[in-house]
Amino acid sequence: MDLRGGARAPSRVVVKALHVASCRGWSSDAYWAARVCRELDKAGHEATLVCKRGSENRVIARARGQPLRAHPLNRWLYGQATDLVVTVSEAIAKQCTAGGLAPRDRVVAMPGGADGEKFRPGLMGQELRRRLAVADGIPLIGLVSGFRVMKGQALVVEAATRLARQGRRFHIVFAGGGPFEGQIRSAVDAAGLRERVSFLGFVDDTGEVVGALDIALYPPLESDGMSRVLFEYLAAGRALVASRVGAAAEVLTDGDDALLVPGGDVRELAGAMGRLLDDAPLRARLGLAAGKLAHARFTGARVAERLLEHYHRLSARS
Repeated sequence: MDLRGGARAPSRVVVKALHVASCRGWSSDAYWAARVCRELDKAGHEATLVCKRGSENRVIARARGQPLRAHPLNRWLYGQATDLVVTVSEAIAKQCTAGGLAPRDRVVAMPGGADGEKFRPGLMGQELRRRLAVADGIPLIGLVSGFRVMKGQALVVEAATRLARQGRRFHIVFAGGGPFEGQIRSAVDAAGLRERVSFLGFVDDTGEVVGALDIALYPPLESDGMSRVLFEYLAAGRALVASRVGAAAEVLTDGDDALLVPGGDVRELAGAMGRLLDDAPLRARLGLAAGKLAHARFTGARVAERLLEHYHRLSARS
């Protein structure tokens, strides 16, 4: 990390930072690390993304499609010659400290950030609504996520079944792909929800989907590290129902900027979804607060600014 920063700091200060991701693929964690590197580059600093050897095809190849330096990481470098360890949650930061990776004052949690230029309040997704033939006045509920058991799609189907039996009007969209999709399709059919649910498949650009949502869902059964789409929902100013797990539990306040529910609790999930379906002013209030929160703290640019503050703090000790 080059902290020269132009004329204000003529001498070069190099701070070595390790960003810890929780998996080996092009996950939200890896996307976030790449995003921060891009923001640091834009600010005039040198940032290089590295990953463990063996994950080059899944991480480095994708990252190199963006304007940043990216290299595989030799195993012996992991945890060595590192001034700062960056994690995606306080829980993981505590694990790193407990595991001896670095002293606590050298480990910081940076929960994530969306593209603040692309995702912002006022996004419109009317084209998607027209394409799906969803009538005006019917709230569109959405979940953008890969189809895996822990992501909570089955829970959403159960909650939607309860709401449909209560006579609520809504349409649900699932965006994403994965091995669990077939089971979810079967569950939708068995529940008699086929006319109320659309499957969009893998969506490379999530902006259109997120912009179309009246209610956004983040229902994982347990922590999945940093969710990219969670912060995209927030930055776009969507009314959000989120599981109280992982980064969501650390950055959101129930009733202020989202409705939080216990992970895996279908009754609570259905209740929160029902509240938002019935209360358009509540949807608007939560969406407004979510957008303000995200653009104040959780865009890529804001996260990069806070990260630079940590780097400068470390360089001042040198």
